Amino acid sequence: MNDTKKIRGRGRPRRFNESDAIEAAETLFHERGYDGVGVAELGAAMGIAPPSLYAAFGSKLGLFERALLAYEAQNGGILAEFLNREGPVAEVLPFFLEEAARFYSRPGAPCGCMVLSGTWNSADAEAVALTARLKQAGRDRIRDRIALERPQDAERLADFTVSLMAGLSALARDGVAQERLVAAARAAAPVYA
Repeated sequence: MNDTKKIRGRGRPRRFNESDAIEAAETLFHERGYDGVGVAELGAAMGIAPPSLYAAFGSKLGLFERALLAYEAQNGGILAEFLNREGPVAEVLPFFLEEAARFYSRPGAPCGCMVLSGTWNSADAEAVALTARLKQAGRDRIRDRIALERPQDAERLADFTVSLMAGLSALARDGVAQERLVAAARAAAPVYA
């Protein structure tokens, strides 16, 4: 066999940039949720036909999973950054919530958190399960950080923090101004004292 020949898999080679395609899908899923966008619309935003979408990602669910993982890779570091901060829980978590409020309402980006709101009211149990796993993992990280200092309060404060994050995300999606979201996050500080 000639060494200059390339061995190809079945079908034609992909003619799109997979990272750009996932980013386009991520934006749509973030803005409108899993159920709010169809395969044809995803394909149009990604610059590919639905058969190419299925060939590359297997299904809409497969694409959603890849978009969630890309979102987490890009934005999940924010949680890690704050949970790894030095200092007491009474300072770290209120600061984290303020930053989450700012992040959820940043100009020029979809509002809220894709993980927290991407499958609200979704009829697709598998899509809901994907976000549920990511939500649980985030909650567990928050709980574990609290438990290092205050194990007796870890479950309660983790639930409170996640509830507040979900509320801030929902308010951001409803168009509440960033200043109000940050003020709401600051109001939670005494709970951590």
